[in-house]
Amino acid sequence: MEYRLHHLHLICSDLDKMIHFLTDTLGGKFISFRKFGTADGAVIDLAGAPIFLRVARDGEEITGDQTRSTFGYHHIGLKVEDLDACYSELKGQNFTFTTAPTVTPNGGKMAFFLGPDNIIIELIQEPKK
Repeated sequence: MEYRLHHLHLICSDLDKMIHFLTDTLGGKFISFRKFGTADGAVIDLAGAPIFLRVARDGEEITGDQTRSTFGYHHIGLKVEDLDACYSELKGQNFTFTTAPTVTPNGGKMAFFLGPDNIIIELIQEPKK
């Protein structure tokens, strides 16, 4: 049996801020606004991966505490061509990097930064062939 990614689903405190981040900062494409049950939401295409966004439902407690590891979601990894250029651009927009660009054992590079609601984003530059 084959399994393929259908979507990622993120809960956010500010829908407009998250849409702006995924489209204007990361280059995603806004698809539509929609409801997820009673919660307002949106769909973004990020490099071919559908991202479903929604705000918290009434009575739902969302902490967004990324200061400690938990089971489940940890981060989103994005492949980039020039990690150093992305790092400079995002630092210029005041994003906080938790790990500066680092050379990986295979000769590539990686860095981690915090997006809205402290979602962890990893940037990955594959090694030159």
